[in-house]
Order: sequence, then C-alpha cells, then structure tokens
Amino acid sequence: MLWRRKDLASSIIPLESQVRQTHLPAELFKSMTGVDIVRVTYKGGAPALNALLSGETQLMFATASGGGPHVKSGRLRALAVTSAQRSSLFPDLPTVAASGLAGYDAASVMCIFAPAGTPAALVARLNQEVIAVLKRADVRERFFRAGSEVVASSPEELAVAMQADMARTGRVIREAGIRAN
Repeated sequence: MLWRRKDLASSIIPLESQVRQTHLPAELFKSMTGVDIVRVTYKGGAPALNALLSGETQLMFATASGGGPHVKSGRLRALAVTSAQRSSLFPDLPTVAASGLAGYDAASVMCIFAPAGTPAALVARLNQEVIAVLKRADVRERFFRAGSEVVASSPEELAVAMQADMARTGRVIREAGIRAN
C-alpha cells in the first residue's frame, strides 16, 4: 500500500485494470473499512504508478516489484504490506492487519499447476523438484531482487490456501459487482 496524501476518507486510487493483483486488495480494504475509494483504471502498472507519483491519485495497492523502487528512492511512502505476515522485502513495514485492520490478508500468489488428472505420483515428484530448485540460494535471491518472496509448499497446502482465498475474494467480487472485461 503506497501513499501520497493524508486524507484517506475519499481517496482516488489507480488500478492497472479490472480484477488484477492491485484491484482485489483495494476492494477488500474498501469493504472492510467502508472507506469511499474512487477507482481509476489505467492501461498497466506503469501509468498507474505515474498517476500516483504525479499526485493525480493519492493511494495505490502496488506490487513490491512495481512500487518498491519508488519507495526505496523516497518518491513514495509505503504504509503496510497486504500479506498476513511481514515481508522480508520490506521488513520494517507492518501488515495492514497489524496496523489496525484485523483479518486483512491480500497476498498475491504465483502458483505452478499441472493438468487435471495428472497422476499423484508425478505431481509429488514435480513438487519435490520445484521445491528443491526454490530452496537454492541463487534462485531465492533472483526472486527477491525481482520483488518476490519464495514460499514453497505442498499441493495440499496450496489447495487449502486457494479455497480460503476464493471464499474471501469471491465475497469481495460479489459485493463490489466486479465483472471480467
């Protein structure tokens, strides 16, 4: 969450596009706080960040890779991370939940999938190999430099996390009347 202005009561926020990793965290925040946020859709992350940098918008839910360099340069101020746990990318930032919005969790997750019907033994082997690669220090460092934290889990853990996320974001999507373009 990046910030340019003190008045949160009626902020204008840029979005890269409908139903992206920046849209749903903003809608979740809006639904949990009742804050009146006006959404402005841009054609990508760069124009959305430029709108924030220029003062055209006041608040943005940005990815670490998009907003991080501007935070590190001092051009933007990061308020909190949207994940349930603090981020090693910005260890001094609290979570939104720890900042006073209990239960807020809107982490962006990248997953690796296999086709439905893939034999369980093959899925287990693929998972084992992927985890082995993701545990390598050089791989973790490359992800970190790109603004991502590596979390390696089992297919079962991913399924549980996805079910919880679908229930939470499904409610937000229905309440906000979000439709795919």
